[in-house]
Amino acid sequence: MWQLLYENLEQTVSVILFVIGFSILLLQRNLIRKIIGLNIMDTSVYLFLASMGYIQGRKAPIVTDGVLEVTAYINPVPTGLVLTGIVVSVSFTAIMLALTIRLYRRYHTLDIDEIALLARGEDA
Repeated sequence: MWQLLYENLEQTVSVILFVIGFSILLLQRNLIRKIIGLNIMDTSVYLFLASMGYIQGRKAPIVTDGVLEVTAYINPVPTGLVLTGIVVSVSFTAIMLALTIRLYRRYHTLDIDEIALLARGEDA
């Protein structure tokens, strides 16, 4: 069993990171910590995709030396997905941080439970 985990080290680390990020997302009440947990989850998914797209001994899909065989190159789709995901993740994190700043300025706390209580008090 340990040998299987060691052979798939990148996938194992990505699953562990995903569990850490998910537990932070579920257990923390601070909004900044929740955003950090979400970023850890994102990073673990990118690591998983990159590790699944890499094949030992193959090169990037740039034709050099006249080699046209498909088996000589790696699949570029996982790399493109990772790059697209990183751009979306950075944008989403920026929006979440901006909204967190707005919430802090309005309610003077980052605790999600306190914000919910204060918001209900304003509605009444």
